Amino acid sequence: MGINVFGEKIITCSNYPLTGFFRDGCCNTDKNDLGLHTVCVIITNKFLSFSKNLGNDLSTPNRDYNFPGLKEGDKWCLCAKRWQQALNHNCAPKVILEATHEKTLEILSMKDLLEYAYTK
Repeated sequence: MGINVFGEKIITCSNYPLTGFFRDGCCNTDKNDLGLHTVCVIITNKFLSFSKNLGNDLSTPNRDYNFPGLKEGDKWCLCAKRWQQALNHNCAPKVILEATHEKTLEILSMKDLLEYAYTK
């Protein structure tokens, strides 16, 4: 189990849809995860449109990869650089910090993450 941005045990991001580089529900990572799929986000339609316009259609199911397609409200382990891109274009989705891996801080600032933190 990984460590989150607070230095605590990372919590599950989502099992439905099943997310994570390892498809274990958590935003865990290792040296093979070149995209750094470490940011647990709550998907928005605005972000889905942004991602699709950049050539990464996350809303359409892909049976070859057992990918159900995402919809607004789904939780997903997003690549840290893609979240930064979305932030730069005012499309960044909310972040569940307790489920976001500490490696994220190598790319993103805690200040930005806190600004977009999901609160219940």
